[in-house]
Amino acid sequence: MRYNIEIFYSKEDEGYIAVVPELPGCSAFGETEEEALKEVKVAIELWLKAAKEEGRPIPEPLGRPVSEALKAAA
Repeated sequence: MRYNIEIFYSKEDEGYIAVVPELPGCSAFGETEEEALKEVKVAIELWLKAAKEEGRPIPEPLGRPVSEALKAAA
């Protein structure tokens, strides 16, 4: 998987949130960073599978931090 993953601590949720900015709505939760990473990898697979089954476009991985890619595109 080459999609960018961002992991941050959520005080409100008392755990770590992992998001995949390139895949809208793709995120996961874990009590540790490692658990959030493991769970988001599953979420990515499910997101891609659902998109393929529904005929939705699948974004190409940017392969670098999203903020850098957005600056380069501007």
